[in-house]
Amino acid sequence: MTSSFPIDLTKFKKLALDPSKPQLSEEEKAALKFNIQLLRDAIVLFTATGAARGVSGAYDTVPEVCILLALFNHSDSYVPIVFDEAGHRVATQYILSVLEGALPAEQLLHYREANSKLPGHPELGLTPGVKFSSGRLGHMWPLVNGVALANKEKTVFCLGSDGSQQEGNDAEAARLAVAQGLNVKLLIDDNDVTIAGHPSDYLKGYDVTKVLEGHGLKVITVQGEDIDSLWGAISSIVTTPGPAAVISKRVMAPGIADIEGSTHGHDVIPVKSAIKYLESRGYSTFGDILLNIKGVPQPFSYIGSTKETGANRAIFGDAVNLVLDGLSKEEAAKKVMVIDSDLEGSTGLKVIHQKHPEVFVPSGIMERGNFSAAAGFGFEHDKFGVFSTFSAFLEMLVSEITMARLNHCNVLCHFSHSGVDEMADNTCHFGINSLFADNGLSDVESFLYFPADPAQMIAVVKRVFFERGLRFIFSTRSKVPYILKEDGKTKYFGDGYEFVPGKDEVIVEGKAGYVVSFGEMLYRSYDAVLRCRQQGVDVGLINKPTLSSVDEEVIKKIGSSPFVLVVESFNQKTGLGSKFGTWLLERGLTPKYAYLGTTKEGCGGLWEQIPYQGLDSESIAAKIALLAH
Repeated sequence: MTSSFPIDLTKFKKLALDPSKPQLSEEEKAALKFNIQLLRDAIVLFTATGAARGVSGAYDTVPEVCILLALFNHSDSYVPIVFDEAGHRVATQYILSVLEGALPAEQLLHYREANSKLPGHPELGLTPGVKFSSGRLGHMWPLVNGVALANKEKTVFCLGSDGSQQEGNDAEAARLAVAQGLNVKLLIDDNDVTIAGHPSDYLKGYDVTKVLEGHGLKVITVQGEDIDSLWGAISSIVTTPGPAAVISKRVMAPGIADIEGSTHGHDVIPVKSAIKYLESRGYSTFGDILLNIKGVPQPFSYIGSTKETGANRAIFGDAVNLVLDGLSKEEAAKKVMVIDSDLEGSTGLKVIHQKHPEVFVPSGIMERGNFSAAAGFGFEHDKFGVFSTFSAFLEMLVSEITMARLNHCNVLCHFSHSGVDEMADNTCHFGINSLFADNGLSDVESFLYFPADPAQMIAVVKRVFFERGLRFIFSTRSKVPYILKEDGKTKYFGDGYEFVPGKDEVIVEGKAGYVVSFGEMLYRSYDAVLRCRQQGVDVGLINKPTLSSVDEEVIKKIGSSPFVLVVESFNQKTGLGSKFGTWLLERGLTPKYAYLGTTKEGCGGLWEQIPYQGLDSESIAAKIALLAH
């Protein structure tokens, strides 16, 4: 890879715009257009190098960003931070860091690489020049309200989108901003595209302009690619006291031929599409840069599991279809409702949508409301709601989970993207506090399941689908191999396997001590256990697919051994390991005890997250050796 960034960002023209002058001069307009094109070209180039996601949001809002920079240059009456509540627009913050000199431009070519300090969402304190943390939709406007309260003499801006505005947080933020007359100015990119489709199709009646006007904000709607109209609108809201918004209508990724107007703008721009765009802009030599970028392969080879892998987050949907296939269309529609939160392609629901549309409800980025809708459908004894989203967003649902439990609702929840494995979006998307779902009292059973491989995922879903109450199933973003029996050939969860809720599974017996693991950490733990056994340490392995209950027979077995080591990628503070030691002591069992989990903010990248947390098989083996010593 080239050692320097091939687009000269020092050519960015310093411009100051006076909001009291709503019409641009020809010189101002020319400078703005130059800056917009320069930054858009740069964003296409460096986001095409990334591991996943993130071209269009940052690309689309470049006109707004360039105007904000020009306002900041004109006066100190603004908080000079470009807050952003929308998803996958971190490229904006990185290019701003370069423009202010906090980050070398060549660093952009390492976008989303491990240890590059350029993860998939902005993280305050990690990346030089980045001024806030974001990444969970709809979370920034409420915070920006507080910034405005602390800086009443200044204007505060927040970029948003028609997707982020679907979150309920923003309705609360709007009411406070209006009630307090806060000088908060929203710049909303309304491209009618989110991950799963077009809000105008799946969320009929939703209109960002009408919503914000209904809350009492001054709202101006413009065509975002019309620079004169955009500047006129922004200058108008800046010179109007109190909260106001500009809604910029535009197609997604305007000017990028292969992805313009499509949902593909949410993903990393395909290299071929980026090259085509850059060549059309006169950058004929940049193709070599992109074509020569190679991902860093993970160096580990595992024993105890297959080379074949599967995506449990996708298998979940296949397993649900297997259950629904046993019902008539009429019976399924009456008995089951599956609701999406704009992530159907990521959490396994898309195949349900395709094969069983009679049970499927497309919905927006409204996790709390959608979960509660699933719970309400399952309010009747013989009806069952199905809900899914990323595990990180489980933290948003704790109160709704409590109310669903108190109402004896039947909900099957699939939380994908658990743990940290392959989480290029980094810390804000870590799904590590999943045991927050186990928040009922001791007189009510909870059911939290984390299958270890695709075969076990199918077995779990088929077994628990029509059980009553709240059931939570977890999976990872990363694919996982199939666990093998001790013969190294037969799939452990293959033919003849039956999942029993609450039952721990002895993968291999041991006399020196036991490792307890689950999910995507089981195959890594198995590799470590088998390698330790090759070195003469007779350690055993337990799979604990049910995280919320104690298997009395198994805990007595392992608690009577010399040591117990719990290995997970959940938060070490709140995960299984934080509870398991207490379970042992309550039963008078006192082996040596240790537990490994996620302990620090992420390093970015994909597979690199696991060894960074000390959760790779070598680290597990080292801990086993220490305990067995």
